Amino acid sequence: MSSRTTILIADDHLIVRMGLATIIGLEKDLAIVGEAKDGIEAVRLAGELKPDVIVMDLMMPRLNGADATAQILAADPSAKILILTTFSSSGGVKEALDAGAVGAIAKDSSDAELLAAIRAAASGKRTVGREISHHLTRAESVPSLSRRQKDILLYVAKGLTTNEISELLGIGPDCVKAHVRTACSRLDASSRSEAAAIAVAKGLIDI
Repeated sequence: MSSRTTILIADDHLIVRMGLATIIGLEKDLAIVGEAKDGIEAVRLAGELKPDVIVMDLMMPRLNGADATAQILAADPSAKILILTTFSSSGGVKEALDAGAVGAIAKDSSDAELLAAIRAAASGKRTVGREISHHLTRAESVPSLSRRQKDILLYVAKGLTTNEISELLGIGPDCVKAHVRTACSRLDASSRSEAAAIAVAKGLIDI
């Protein structure tokens, strides 16, 4: 019989660590070898225990999961780290994946999804939960607009004219038009109304 996959759990909430231990403890091919309550302890235990998989919470005191991931992989590039988080839209998830984490799943994933992700991580396969993947893709596809451009598109979405926007913001009509042109270019829109609609759809403005 092959040896079991060893796992280090890193999460600042005791109840989460207990829950993970319960789920993982029922599996004959998996074994928890350590628990860390913050990022600094996770880095230390990762170096001492050399687990096959590190299940890493993203938001922890003293050192967050993304930074802990970077430090662990800097010391041991072969480490397999699975990010477990409730913050699926957080930039920290991307930071951790960019640092070399092998996967990321949400804390509200099913037991089966968690166990599958752990086993995939152990074999080096990349696993990113559907919700997290959606947020990452959406974030990558969102163009950059200035605060002024967002304000103007918000007023456009509300049906205000160029002159009305000009008066509200205290800038000239030509300046308003220039901002609209820039926003249209960045959003690949053919009109100011289309630009406003795209901005709303992508969550850049909220009406």
